[in-house]
Amino acid sequence: MKILIRWVTIVAVTGLVVTVGAVGVALVGNSFAFDERQVEIPVAAGSLSGVLTTPTSGEAHGVVVMVHGDGPVDATQNGLYDPFFEGAAASGYATLSWSKPGVGRSDGDWLTQSLPDRAAEVSAAIDWAKAQPDVPTSTIVLWGASQAGWVLPAVVADRNDIDGVVAVGTAINWLRQGQFNLQAELDHAGADAKQRARAQAASTNTHALLERGASYEEYLGETTETNPMTRERWGFAQRNFRADATNDLARAATRHIPWLLLAGEHDRNVDVHETAEVYLEIFGGDVKVTWVDAVHSMARPIVDDSEFIGVVTGVFWPRLLLADCVIDSYRGLLDQVADSH
Repeated sequence: MKILIRWVTIVAVTGLVVTVGAVGVALVGNSFAFDERQVEIPVAAGSLSGVLTTPTSGEAHGVVVMVHGDGPVDATQNGLYDPFFEGAAASGYATLSWSKPGVGRSDGDWLTQSLPDRAAEVSAAIDWAKAQPDVPTSTIVLWGASQAGWVLPAVVADRNDIDGVVAVGTAINWLRQGQFNLQAELDHAGADAKQRARAQAASTNTHALLERGASYEEYLGETTETNPMTRERWGFAQRNFRADATNDLARAATRHIPWLLLAGEHDRNVDVHETAEVYLEIFGGDVKVTWVDAVHSMARPIVDDSEFIGVVTGVFWPRLLLADCVIDSYRGLLDQVADSH
């Protein structure tokens, strides 16, 4: 049983004296039904620091391998993966997840990776898991979010031991995803025509610089973006901006394994309507699309829009961060895979 200790700032007001202190709070809402241990996964660049979660009772009959989205994500996404760990454990699965290269104790630097590098990393982690006597790999399910949409199909297509896939807010085309996100954020912010024109011009210019292979110095000298990329991020974008999942999805479809697409109805990061259309066209009956009243992260819109509500929910009842039916749908795919074996 994992019990999270949430550190909460308590403000006590007595007369005109304000006292601020941090206290550890262990609550029922923060207890999760899975066991967890640390693991080290050897890779070409050194090792990746990860966690293996398992059911609190009984043996697991399979393992879920987590594939992160963009950014410096640690093995548990700062605890936000716990409901998924618990859901997998309840369905009799272990879960393997690791901090991205350069995050925590993991060696390397995720910003130096290409998307094929990320797929190779996932494959290496699976090979490591299969060599461990205490990791149940007779059934393997991939779980991937957002940027993992360009990683999951490549792994499935290149292996014959993946039994199911859960895709969470995944995209199809890097550039179209960027344009969708730009317009969605402008809409959300209520941008006027001048702001929209400025943002679109900056985006078009950045695309042109990427296409011509501009140096970072050229990019800095020419960009009109409000928050320019760092040198490392520019390199990451140069390596990956041509990504399109279509061909790998078609290759993966020949495996005829079940896929679940969790699509947030309020997703401003990814055009999940495009993703759903492409997945249905390519996978046909092998994919189930579940529409969720959620944002990109599968969180309820209210906790995404209000920092206060999000913090309070995360501290006192983190299960409620995720929208209704997310974990039930996830477990449905896991149970389907288990029943087919």
